[in-house]
Amino acid sequence: MMSMQMGKGDANPIDRANAAPRCTATAKRTGKPCLAPAVTGWRVCRVHGAGGGQKPGPAHPNFRHGERSHGAVALRAQVDRLVKQCRASLLKLH
Repeated sequence: MMSMQMGKGDANPIDRANAAPRCTATAKRTGKPCLAPAVTGWRVCRVHGAGGGQKPGPAHPNFRHGERSHGAVALRAQVDRLVKQCRASLLKLH
């Protein structure tokens, strides 16, 4: 039978999981902590919202671009009036 030798770099992944930071969420009813490993870069686990939600900016389904805001509508109306005036003055020249 062949024996497997483990070097220093061959750490047991279970040991790394046990040493991972824990989720900081607590149960409403009991007040006990979740104790699941927290997602890297977050303070909570996936069950409690880590990495969830929509993408920010234009990728979000409810992104507001501002094209129909009062200021944008007024600006477009002003530009339209200026364009009409320019066309009218050009027609008078011909």
